[in-house]
Amino acid sequence: MVGKTYELRLYVAGKTTKSVVALENLKKICEDHLAGKYSIEVVDLLEKPQLAEGDQILAIPTLVKKVPEPVRKIIGDLSNVEKVLVGLDIRPKPVV
Repeated sequence: MVGKTYELRLYVAGKTTKSVVALENLKKICEDHLAGKYSIEVVDLLEKPQLAEGDQILAIPTLVKKVPEPVRKIIGDLSNVEKVLVGLDIRPKPVV
């Protein structure tokens, strides 16, 4: 994973409970597994609905991993850490 930076985009619709939880979960996962090697862009589709088309967003919240390729999408509040790590192709840190 040396030198790899993750560009993540989280699509939400306003400050709903699910959207807030998804962002909190994403930040925790990134800090735990990608410290210093990620950027998160939050796109509120209530403010910019036209951006949903580019990434073919059908449900929210949706996380899109733009870089590194391949592009991946994860739908939901990101509470299942294992599913998110697999979706982002991140190897969990070994438990010591």
